[in-house]
Amino acid sequence: MPKILPFRAVRPTRDKVSLIAARSYQSYTQAEREARLDNNPFSFLHIVNPGYKYHKEISGQERFTLVKNRYQEFREDGIFIQDQKPTYYVYKIINREGESFSGIIAAASIEDYEKNTIKRHEDTIAYRENTFKDYLKIVGFNAEPVLLTHPDNSVLSEIIKSVTTTRAEYEFTTTFRDTHYLWLVNDDEQVEIIKKEYQNIPKMYIADGHHRSASSYLLAKDIQENSKKSDGNDAYNYFMSFIIPESDLRIHEFNRLIKDLNKLSKEEFLIKLDAIFRIENWGLEYYKPKQKHHFSMYLDGEFYALHLRNSAYKFTNALSKLDAQVLYETVLEPILGITDLRNDSRIDYSHGKNGMTYVKGAVDSGDFKVGFGMLPVSVEEMKQIAEEGLTMPPKSTYIQPKLRSGVTIYEF
Repeated sequence: MPKILPFRAVRPTRDKVSLIAARSYQSYTQAEREARLDNNPFSFLHIVNPGYKYHKEISGQERFTLVKNRYQEFREDGIFIQDQKPTYYVYKIINREGESFSGIIAAASIEDYEKNTIKRHEDTIAYRENTFKDYLKIVGFNAEPVLLTHPDNSVLSEIIKSVTTTRAEYEFTTTFRDTHYLWLVNDDEQVEIIKKEYQNIPKMYIADGHHRSASSYLLAKDIQENSKKSDGNDAYNYFMSFIIPESDLRIHEFNRLIKDLNKLSKEEFLIKLDAIFRIENWGLEYYKPKQKHHFSMYLDGEFYALHLRNSAYKFTNALSKLDAQVLYETVLEPILGITDLRNDSRIDYSHGKNGMTYVKGAVDSGDFKVGFGMLPVSVEEMKQIAEEGLTMPPKSTYIQPKLRSGVTIYEF
């Protein structure tokens, strides 16, 4: 029974939302960031990159303090406003492929995260958790929601459907040609219906944002330990989330790119693969897997189909059935000698929206020796791994939708 509450978002005025909204900082190239910072004084990038004003790289607590200062300046200048009533925010994205994603932005409970009512499937890195916790503690806000998902719910779907027939508070299109919409739901009766309906959902799953949710949890525990009064209702006991039904979740795969064959010749490498896979040479013809445990490989100007041999691998749990794990246990670690998927410089990743065409270009350029493609993880696989308390290998899922930072801000 997750506790999902409305909150009073700080958000841009309607006329400036398209200028403020930004992708995650890391997704921009340096040239893209500089162009936006030079030409758009309202971009949220000015808040998260405060050193740009002084033409200086700033890090650590000094940077965190300046982020808070920039944010307060936007508040003081009336660029951001805060809603007067606790509100649920219906959010909809239609991407350039015509896919539609709809859900509700709300505050999710740290207690549910702690009790595993909000379930996770991905490992986090302690250093990143603590760094972001320190960041949150100083700036006092979160501008990028965690993506949660739950089984489809007819009551919530009908509310969203009804709300989205009215005029949106925001409607803007990004340079990626994705159109974003936001509606406010603060009618007392509707708010209570939504709140109670979320309580009828037994559990939710983190689809994207494991580090953000973990850092919010650490922050709440830190404050609770140093606070004389905490009844669980303080704002820091919640984290901003975008909650969508499973049917609106899109999961793409991450393809693997490897820089060398671990001192093996092409022929030696193929012979080792033959012990584990049935291999078909497709030559120049593009190959994409059509079923689980089949892989695409691009090597030395040719595509290959790899089909896992039944006798070569044993399935023991939900994780062992995951194609990213199969590839790791059969090829990446034992043959190519890659043990640390997070830190080994010999491996890189490309999300499946780029397709094997990107992999082919990366290998043909000489930057990589071989590339592997697979089918995306299903929602059911993701849920089963979470249910069994397991964690996926890094870069197992590229999940949509992706929200923009700065459209709704949660203060604590």
